[in-house]
Amino acid sequence: MSKLKKLLATTGAIAAMSIAATGAWAQDCPRGDLDARYCDRDGDLIADIPTDESELLDPNPLIFAYTPVEDPAVYKTAWSDFLDHMKEKTGKDIVFFPVQSNAAQIEAMRSGRLHISGFNTGSNPLAVNCAGFRPFTIMASKDGGFGYEMEIITYPGSGVEKVEDIKGKQLAFTAPTSNSGFKAPSAILKSEYGMEAERDFEPAFSGKHDNTILGVANKDYTAGAIANSVLSRMIDRDVVKPEQIVSIYKSQTFPTTGFGTVYNLKPELQEKIKDAFFSFEWEGSSLLEEFSKSGEEQFLEMNYKEFWDVIRKIDAANGVSYSCQ
Repeated sequence: MSKLKKLLATTGAIAAMSIAATGAWAQDCPRGDLDARYCDRDGDLIADIPTDESELLDPNPLIFAYTPVEDPAVYKTAWSDFLDHMKEKTGKDIVFFPVQSNAAQIEAMRSGRLHISGFNTGSNPLAVNCAGFRPFTIMASKDGGFGYEMEIITYPGSGVEKVEDIKGKQLAFTAPTSNSGFKAPSAILKSEYGMEAERDFEPAFSGKHDNTILGVANKDYTAGAIANSVLSRMIDRDVVKPEQIVSIYKSQTFPTTGFGTVYNLKPELQEKIKDAFFSFEWEGSSLLEEFSKSGEEQFLEMNYKEFWDVIRKIDAANGVSYSCQ
């Protein structure tokens, strides 16, 4: 088995690990791609809130995690004002959980150890189908614009001036669950350029977008596929300089990180959490200080069925299964 196939198999196994925990197991109800423990009677593609009171959770503290795209320490500070606001709105203590991987984040929610989370673009479908994630908002600019693009980057003098020049060279991805860091570039390279990993170029996995960006800037990787929102924030923080990076491909716009709750929190608690997102005052906050670097200044209401349609299509093109067993 190739290194790439081994990594994909291992990551899939971790993200889809079956947990012997309490909750609604196989039921006679409509569910689409959802795991057997969930139902989707209203057809919105996300897990219904249980109607059995015994299955509902009202935890204290509430555990919050942000997608591990960059250094978790940066984001613990960035989210501090928002989490104080959520504490006030819910009456619960809020703990920031610095997850180290997308798979670990999904598994934490599936096992009941994570209650509120922002899952990255590519992990949203897995989190929805395997962990009972109910996303309801994304970050957006003041005028309502949202999303980011996948870019393939290299460094000046690398010998790579266009996508075709990657043939025979190395291309860094982030993780198999990442949309811009793996799924989208894999589908685009195959459909638009007839190029596949290990046959036409050497794939490498950096683990995170910032690792890929730093690796390219420091010439450790010949090229890399990244989310340009992360690149913008890193340039703004002076972690890398614009002249260290050359972009050779830019995709269509994708939805950014989706935020929501686990399905089995008490309905009134889920409403309080939603209110915390939509009533938060960004002006002068630690959240604005960090995310304005990528043009994000408010929480925009969204629905998974519509906003993630393009991502589900990319997954289908890559043969991705949402099976959790």
